[in-house]
Amino acid sequence: MNKELSSIEEIDAFIQNNRLSMLYFSQENCSVCHSVYPKLKDLLTKFPSIKLAHVDTSTVEEVVGKFLIFSAPTIIMFIDQRETFREGRFVQFGPLAARLQQISDFPVV
Repeated sequence: MNKELSSIEEIDAFIQNNRLSMLYFSQENCSVCHSVYPKLKDLLTKFPSIKLAHVDTSTVEEVVGKFLIFSAPTIIMFIDQRETFREGRFVQFGPLAARLQQISDFPVV
């Protein structure tokens, strides 16, 4: 299930409540954002332990400063509330899938 988050509080709660969480930041007028998101959702069906949430930076403007979003789209992966990696603007799905496979294969301690 993919969530739409509309406040900093919702974003913080999502990261805290999901050990493996991914945030997808986009803008309403970004054509690249609209083409990448469905591909990302499809990719994540192979990794059910990774929870995805979408944030529209046009409506939650304070995320730009908090998460240092300099371009759209931006993907940030969190493990245990710590940023593990980020992808910005041009998402390479091959390397992204390999990283997600490594994360999902890593045992929970």
